[in-house]
Order: sequence, then structure tokens, then C-alpha cells
Amino acid sequence: MTIRHILVHIDATPHATARLTVAIALARRFDANLTGLFAQKESFAPGIVARRASQHLEQAAEDCHRHFDAAIADSGITGRWWQLAHGEQGFVVGETVICARYADLTIVGQHEPGDHNDPTPEDLAEQVILNSGHPVLVLPYAGTFTEIGSRTIVAWNASREAARAVADALPFLTAANQVVVLALRPSGSDETDATLPTVDIGDWLRCHGITARVDQFPAGSIGTANTLLAQSFDEGANLMVMGAYGNYSFPLRYRGSNTRQILREMTLPVLFSH
Repeated sequence: MTIRHILVHIDATPHATARLTVAIALARRFDANLTGLFAQKESFAPGIVARRASQHLEQAAEDCHRHFDAAIADSGITGRWWQLAHGEQGFVVGETVICARYADLTIVGQHEPGDHNDPTPEDLAEQVILNSGHPVLVLPYAGTFTEIGSRTIVAWNASREAARAVADALPFLTAANQVVVLALRPSGSDETDATLPTVDIGDWLRCHGITARVDQFPAGSIGTANTLLAQSFDEGANLMVMGAYGNYSFPLRYRGSNTRQILREMTLPVLFSH
């Protein structure tokens, strides 16, 4: 996995500036091209019905484009601008998903609960994660993230989604100062499975030149998502890597329940793959 094209979601909110700052820093790190995608909901009812951008939406896009160009000009990286034709909500989500399929990494923001003026569809991040086919970096709405990935937590449950996420995260993991793998298992389960060969995620990472500490953790009474967030805080992590929307009992009672909880309660950037 190499990162040569990064897509960052842009809208007319202060959070977009934070996403752009992170995107530029990562584009520099990976020597990648950066595309800014302006996509947000239309607030003008006739524009929604006609599926045409209102003057307000066009002005917001123009202002964001100007800000994007200025940031790129000072960064020394190669950038380009994409803009959706209008702001009908289903169109915004669907077209953003399609655009994300043409990037190695897409950066979006966490939806801020209770913010009814947020111009970004509430399910945008979830739909891009589920349907783009590429890794998605989600940034929390609160906090400043000047360094991402130097101390990384990997959520591991041996699922297909977890394996995809670790492979997608290799560019981050190879450059990390510390990688901690949290191997979560259902409470009361055996440490090993005698029917399998000796398999070890730490050994696979070592094949890629990555030294990782592997900790076994039962989910316990607080649940998988809470365990991951608590351990990330204890480790001082600035990136979590996890597979999203798995359909495995590890311990996933409902498909996507842990992913949605992380999306609601995340306190650090999370790289999701599905």
C-alpha cells in the first residue's frame, strides 16, 4: 500500500481548515498529490428541489476554493480542486463516495452531535468508510492534531476488516515511533486456538520492519469500543487503526456497533478500512 493521492473533504466550516492542515502535512509526508473536494448540503429549499446550487452555496464553494488554493500555494505540494454540482443530501453522500474511490486515502471529519447547522450529511463518514473501497481517516471535531501516527494503536481481532486496515495503514505504521496492537477477544475465551498454526500479528508486522507490542485484552464489561478508547488514552496514542463494520462475534453482537460508537465518541484520529 502506497499513498500517492489524498482526498480531503472541504465544507464551509472551521473544521474543514483543520482537515486541510492535516491533509497538507500528510501529503508532504507521503509525497502525495492532494485533492480538495467541496461537498455540503444545500440550505436553500428551491435549490434542493431543482438540484442546482444556490447563490449561497456557490459563494461558499468559491470562498473555500480560494482558501484551499492559498494553503496549497504555501505548502509546496501539488493540489487540485473538485466541486460537486449541487447540495442535495443524497447526491452529496453518493458523489463523495465515488470521488473517494479515486484516492488512496480520504480524510473526513466526525459529525458533531447536536450541531443542526452542520452542512455535512450526518452519515457521510460512515458511507464513505463502507462504500469507497479505500481507507478513510476520520478526524474528531474537537482537538488539534499536529502529529498523526507517531504513537499508533491497532485494533486487532483477526477479522477480514482488521487485516485490511492493518495493510492499508502500513505507510503510517512503518514511520511510527510506537505501535501497540490491542488483540481483543471475547471475555472468558481461550488465549489461543489449538486448531490454528501459531499465527501472530506481531510477526507479520516484523516482516514489514515494524516492531510492535501486542497486548491481549478481554473486552470485559466496558465493551470493545470503550476498551479501545481507554487504552488509546493510556498509551497517549495519536492514531487508531481499525477495521470497520465487521460481521464477526469478537464480540460484535450487532454489525457495525463498535464502529458507530467509535465514530460517535472518538477522541483521536482513526483510520478505518472495510
